[in-house]
Amino acid sequence: GIDLVAGGRNKKTKRTAPKSDDVYLKLLVKLYRFLVRRTKSDFNAVILKRLFMSKTNRPPLSMRRLVRFMEGKGGQIAVIVGTVTDDKRITEVPAMKVCALRFTETARARIINVGGECLTFDQLALRAPLGQNTVQLFNLDHIDIGLHFVILDSILVAQ
Repeated sequence: GIDLVAGGRNKKTKRTAPKSDDVYLKLLVKLYRFLVRRTKSDFNAVILKRLFMSKTNRPPLSMRRLVRFMEGKGGQIAVIVGTVTDDKRITEVPAMKVCALRFTETARARIINVGGECLTFDQLALRAPLGQNTVQLFNLDHIDIGLHFVILDSILVAQ
């Protein structure tokens, strides 16, 4: 037969807490757990789920992509659960409000210099507790990386 550890198969394998020891990340998780429970907002649930993710699954978003995604989105707040990085290929950055876990120094400087705003997630929770007037952005580059490693694994196993 099949030897299963006591308790049987694990039916729920998604993360329920971040693995990081970052105190600030844990405080954000506490805040967004409360918001999910009390507001029943899908927006907050998605943010909480992304806060649990590994660093590999929270790839950085460049300023170039950020500007492209925010075109025609007026005064909405861009929300990125990850890092916003600078991109020298883009010369003009419009004034925009951006909320992210981290900003590189140059990216933060460029956003602020044109009259934009860099927000943290606790500031976002005060401004838009239900996610009103926000745009969630997510970089999907890591999917290609995962495929690359899956292919490598299958080659190594075959040998």
